[in-house]
Amino acid sequence: MIAFPLLFTPVSITPLIDTEDACFDLNASRPIAKGDLKWRDALLVAHRVNSNSFPFLCYIQCYIHNFTYLDISHIFIQNRKVRPKKENVYKYTLLTGKEVYKKMKILLAAVNAKYIHSNLAVYCLRAYAKEQHPASNITISEYTINQPFDEILMDIYKQAPDVLCLSCYLWNVTEVGQLIQEIPKILPDTKIWLGGPEVSYNAREVLEKYPMTEGIMRGEGEETFAELVAYYEGRGAAELINIHGITFREEEKQIAATPSRQIMDLSKVPFVYGDIENFKNRIIYYETSRGCPFSCSYCLSSIDKCLRFRNLELVKKELQFFIDHEVPQVKFVDRTFNCKHDHAMAIWNYIKEHDKGITNFHFEVAADLLNEEEIELIRSLRPGLIQLEIGIQSTNKQTIKEINRSMNLEKVRDKVARIHEKGNVHQHLDLIAGLPYENYDSFAHSFNEVYAMEPDQFQLGFLKVLHGSVMHEKMKEYELLCQNRPPYEVLSTKWLPYSDVIRLKKVEEMVEVYYNSFQFSHTMRLLVELFPSAFSMYEKMGNYYEKKGLFGLNHSRLTRYEILWDFVESELAEFTCSEKMQKKEEDFKEKVLESMTLDLYLRDNVKNRPAFLGESKVEKDVASEFYKKEAEEHKYLKDYEGYDSRQLRKMTHLERLNGKLHLFDYRHRNKLNQDAAIYIIED
Repeated sequence: MIAFPLLFTPVSITPLIDTEDACFDLNASRPIAKGDLKWRDALLVAHRVNSNSFPFLCYIQCYIHNFTYLDISHIFIQNRKVRPKKENVYKYTLLTGKEVYKKMKILLAAVNAKYIHSNLAVYCLRAYAKEQHPASNITISEYTINQPFDEILMDIYKQAPDVLCLSCYLWNVTEVGQLIQEIPKILPDTKIWLGGPEVSYNAREVLEKYPMTEGIMRGEGEETFAELVAYYEGRGAAELINIHGITFREEEKQIAATPSRQIMDLSKVPFVYGDIENFKNRIIYYETSRGCPFSCSYCLSSIDKCLRFRNLELVKKELQFFIDHEVPQVKFVDRTFNCKHDHAMAIWNYIKEHDKGITNFHFEVAADLLNEEEIELIRSLRPGLIQLEIGIQSTNKQTIKEINRSMNLEKVRDKVARIHEKGNVHQHLDLIAGLPYENYDSFAHSFNEVYAMEPDQFQLGFLKVLHGSVMHEKMKEYELLCQNRPPYEVLSTKWLPYSDVIRLKKVEEMVEVYYNSFQFSHTMRLLVELFPSAFSMYEKMGNYYEKKGLFGLNHSRLTRYEILWDFVESELAEFTCSEKMQKKEEDFKEKVLESMTLDLYLRDNVKNRPAFLGESKVEKDVASEFYKKEAEEHKYLKDYEGYDSRQLRKMTHLERLNGKLHLFDYRHRNKLNQDAAIYIIED
């Protein structure tokens, strides 16, 4: 028999606990400081669950495996009365021959795309289940797809859950699949369940692929998960077949599916962000509605036709929580936030009236549904209070009709322009390449129309052929080929060969680097004059990158400027070299250089500028005189009191552009694009 150092003397305790499910909370090891160890101490934690009391006598002997951790495997409980039925308690026989009873542990594991992301779904599942079963031991672990696989595997092993639930999405289904295959080897008694959009619509196929999986929760998961918790704890359904919304493996290993679950009242889902410190430096995701009024063939949201909303009084209370705790950003996951006018107006009015100047709220909206009242309210908001994501996807009328999308392009154009004019709201516009009836030229036309709307961010995405979507069902009809691996991105269609997909990929990267980075805004606005269209400009830039072997390399910001200038010179060299054109070319070059200088210093107070920009045109004596005077008067730098002229010169930048002095103030920035504040100095 293994002997352990006896640090605690046996203590006799006779507790009267009025519950048949009372148990000792003997969960994973927890740190104990050396100074806290008392040789007379013993640990007993009892949980109250229901009624039907019975007294029992228990003796606890606590042994310490080492001096820093209390290890559950060395705690023994004797004379524990356990009813013969299945309970929320597991019995273990230790190497010493003693028996120990451990409360069942259920782990919800999420593998996110990035650390800053959080998984709203698993928090909703736990919050709802804990409300139904307060004594249940349900924990959450979040990982990322960028973590070493072994690190994730080891962490799950250390937690040793009795039931492991994994959420499956486009971005993590590969990693989850690997976990499913390895976990049974190291935790053979752990029951594995899956859930999420990536497994809900082909559940039987997934279970056949992964025979080590117990089952799949299909669709909306809160009530299903709560019933599974009760089932495994022996306080719910006697058989899995009685739980709606699951596809599972029966005892004889046959796959069975229960009826889909009725949709739930969204207001019954508890607020999940009470302990906001756990989400520090992470994006907060929040929902006030489920379902979507549209039927876009490429989207899984179209399957859930029943649109329902969270109670507005609850929503306002929760919004106030975010505002009071100065959360940097809250992303609403509502599929079309403004589909119900009264709901959207109530929320926008609330955040306007209670704004503290810190929290930003992100909404996905249909621009053509915005009415005059909503537009006026949006235009009245503090710059940076909200940002809007508007999915246009295509301007090809035949494409829009084929994908079952409803959109009035003229209204979209008008509403986007009205919001853009005010300059207080970041607008993110989307296009999707690879949709039916959209060829290369058609997509270029869509690109130019959306680019003309001047979005703050322009996302050129590629079709993802999702399992369960109408688009997936019509693959043969569209001659649609996509990658077998997630995210199932389009390779070619009847209208768009793979060679054109490659061409569009180059355009996409150029847009990301030179448009969406906000680092070349004035320059790109000027350069487009050289080309027949915005699309042709980015197309030529992509060809230039390919020709020079510049793709696939990590370029610094200053190197990007040098590449852009070389590209401009190569394009200008192709023009007819008449005397008149040469003069025009020189004038244009000067404008480009000034625009690039402006863009360069709007972002940062760089000390080493690219050689092609030349030296600063601000004379040293002019700069010295300006800063000396500004240190005394603070005409432009109004909140820089206490700084002398030398310090002001280091903290700001002075540049002569278009013949006038421009002062760049880096302590004050544009809320939408983070450009430095800029002042034109009066003579």
